[in-house]
Amino acid sequence: MRPRGVAVAGTGFIGPVHVEAVRRLGHRVVGVLGSTPAKGRAAADALGVPVAYDSLAALLADPAVEVVHLATPNRAHFAQAQAVLEAGKHVVVEKPLAMTGAETAELVRLAAARPGQVAAVNYNVRFYPLCLDARERVRAGEIGDVLHVTGSYLQDWLLYPTDFNWRVLAADGGDLRAVADIGTHWLDLVCFITGLEIEAVCADLRTVYPVRQKPLGGSETFTGSAGQGGESVAVTTEDYGSILLRFKGGARGCVTVSQVTAGRKNCLRFDLARTKVSLAWDSEEPNVLHVGHRGKSNECVGRDPGQLAAAARRFSDYPGGHAEGFPDSHKQLFRAAYAAIDGDAGPYPTFADGHREVVVCEAVLRSSRTGSWERVAE
Repeated sequence: MRPRGVAVAGTGFIGPVHVEAVRRLGHRVVGVLGSTPAKGRAAADALGVPVAYDSLAALLADPAVEVVHLATPNRAHFAQAQAVLEAGKHVVVEKPLAMTGAETAELVRLAAARPGQVAAVNYNVRFYPLCLDARERVRAGEIGDVLHVTGSYLQDWLLYPTDFNWRVLAADGGDLRAVADIGTHWLDLVCFITGLEIEAVCADLRTVYPVRQKPLGGSETFTGSAGQGGESVAVTTEDYGSILLRFKGGARGCVTVSQVTAGRKNCLRFDLARTKVSLAWDSEEPNVLHVGHRGKSNECVGRDPGQLAAAARRFSDYPGGHAEGFPDSHKQLFRAAYAAIDGDAGPYPTFADGHREVVVCEAVLRSSRTGSWERVAE
């Protein structure tokens, strides 16, 4: 893999994760772009990055930049991803890909017109090694047909009415929040592992706190500044949601998402029921895959490259017993995307995958308003 020149737009919680993961792969982060020049310069100094760009135009004009990572608020994704593609550079975008299905469809069109450019979405949960191994177990056809899939994605960082972040505002993050922010990770992962496609949804959403307290001067996720505020802000995005799913081919499913579940910091779980075995995984115990049997003892399969399927082994770097987790999943997704730049197609999430999740979200939003089943747009 040839080292690439990389720029990262966005310097909040997830931007530095991108910087670290790219560097671990041996690529050179040549610059960062903050929401203001001052924030960009502070982040560049803290991360040891040589350049802090004053604008996206300046970033795109830098000939040293071959790949752009967009770790910016959702409202900026469409225009920024469009500009990166039109500048002829590869792009990795944080999820969701954009705010509406119309926007994501246009980004899919732009990416398809540029087959030499890699356009990826950061659904990093795919790249926990045991999730990749679960996918290979399904693809091998040895564990039976799918019956149903259930699960959840639970967090607690918005448990109190004084917890605040730009994501709670529809203007910045979109009309859906918990479903779009974390629920799409679950939906992408389950469709990736099973090969299923969602055709209809029935959703029940709840905004626990219609009014939240915004800290004076604003706040950023996980900085500890939440809870120090005074300004009351109306919130319409959901804190909780449960969604029934119908998949093409007849399989069924359900998922619950919550950002107000005390003690659950970042807990994605799935249970995949098939006619021969079941598979279960928990992101807070990511190095164990549970394999359930009817006629013999159940198994707890540990993450061990020597025991993983070949397609999963290439994305697991440490021996068994040496835990791999959240930062590693980003590194491995970026590894797959950068390998594709070199012509080695891999299982990274494409703009088409990002578009699929957004149109599912739009069906979820329609269903929550009508109280009925809604079909997902083709």
